[in-house]
Amino acid sequence: MRKTTPTIVAATFAVGSFAGFAFAKDNPMVGGAAMFADKNIVENAMNSKDHTTLVAAVKAADLVETLQGEGPFTVFAPTNEAFEALPAGTVDKLLKPENKEQLAKVLTCHVVAADAMSDAIGKMISDDGGEHDVKTVGGCVLKAKMDGDKIMLTDETGGTATVTIADVDQSNGVIHVIDKVLLPKA
Repeated sequence: MRKTTPTIVAATFAVGSFAGFAFAKDNPMVGGAAMFADKNIVENAMNSKDHTTLVAAVKAADLVETLQGEGPFTVFAPTNEAFEALPAGTVDKLLKPENKEQLAKVLTCHVVAADAMSDAIGKMISDDGGEHDVKTVGGCVLKAKMDGDKIMLTDETGGTATVTIADVDQSNGVIHVIDKVLLPKA
């Protein structure tokens, strides 16, 4: 019996490890971290070293509970580099408590109340003749286009972001990593 117990424990551990791996293997790595389809948008974003600014902004805007909610949500998630590309001082200014409403507006212009994988977005773009209006929960309208096999999003100020990592499945939606911060019209 002593010999079978370690074998059973080892087998159980191996099955559990493979099951966890299988659950993450369909999702791309983001920010050096595995993204798990059984975790919500906030839980996965917190593990990405490329999204620490986004997570800090979501916390400052009191949007954590919302983005941990049932959804479904599609989040176009700007990287730290995207935030760094904003004019000097912009992020620090937005993170101040007195600018919480403005920060929430910027962040919710990255969120759509749907679970839209890239193939569905591509089909909408094609069906609409090459450009599709994407209405966000923040009231912004983004223009989605294709550039080869990449989805491009143009915000209300004319800024353009590229989806660099698509289809990161979440328990309450999907994340598409983007290389620019999308801004609402002034």
